[in-house]
Amino acid sequence: MLLRLPFLLPFILILIIPSAHAAEAGFQRGRTAAGAEIGIWYPAEGLPVRQRFGLYTADVVPDATVPHGRHPLVVISHGTGGDYASHVDTAVALARAGFVVAALTHPGDNWRDNSRAIRIEERPPAVRALVTHMLTIWTGRAAIDPRRIGAFGFSSGGFTVLTAVGGRPNLTRMASHCAANPTYFDCTLMTAQPRASVLPRWPDMRDRRIRAVVLAAPALGFVFDRPGLADVRVPVQLWRADDDRILPAPHYADSVRRALPVSPEFQSVPGAGHFDFLAPCSDPPAMPVICASAPGFDRAAFHVRFNVEVVRFLKAKLGSSRRR
Repeated sequence: MLLRLPFLLPFILILIIPSAHAAEAGFQRGRTAAGAEIGIWYPAEGLPVRQRFGLYTADVVPDATVPHGRHPLVVISHGTGGDYASHVDTAVALARAGFVVAALTHPGDNWRDNSRAIRIEERPPAVRALVTHMLTIWTGRAAIDPRRIGAFGFSSGGFTVLTAVGGRPNLTRMASHCAANPTYFDCTLMTAQPRASVLPRWPDMRDRRIRAVVLAAPALGFVFDRPGLADVRVPVQLWRADDDRILPAPHYADSVRRALPVSPEFQSVPGAGHFDFLAPCSDPPAMPVICASAPGFDRAAFHVRFNVEVVRFLKAKLGSSRRR
């Protein structure tokens, strides 16, 4: 047996040393026709470099060549006060798994400018415009399969994505909700940014190109009832943080879960807070409100599982990349 070792060694090395052509995540910055800032991640080859994305860091291949083949597209909608990089680790995981990923910074609802944070009706059209941009304007658009598009949304982004697949909220419920829960985040935001009225009837903002969605701690879940979600027929993966102090149970993720016409794939996360769905921060003490987790909760370890589950779900519902 010892004599055979030299002959087996090359095969052993192949198994234990990563391939030089293993999938990495390419990255580009851009803007939509309306001027919204976007980040784009996609499968790539090359030497990754560690790059800073605001509060976060990720290993990417900047401006890498867009791959051949047809790849599913996932668009990402961040929460109030976030930006396109809020879920950078999830975007990178998806890109390495064969997806093209595009995330936008919502105009008027981001960390630089939150002047229109309560104009929630402006968010779904922005996501629709992002899909259109990726399919018709992005230079790498030939690498996208337009029949396989998914979406990921966190907090206000979860609300956004849910309405983009047929959800119709009843925003008149805000008044009674905030009368009973005036200290909740959404209610304090409404107090800080009052508006003359809410939409008496939510228009159909469905984007039929989106075929599967992931919702993490969706905002305003209580404004949806069974009739309001009756048209949501795409597969849904729904996540709840069990120690969410920003959007506490049972008014948000649980309300969506009850109202969906088809039961979602539901995932609850013991010990997690609202912001634990954001990417792990590079320097948590610099922004403890967003970056710090509760004692005993390991955000980085959770995100390993979270990203695996998101990738698995979207692969199952949208399929893998295909060569031409």
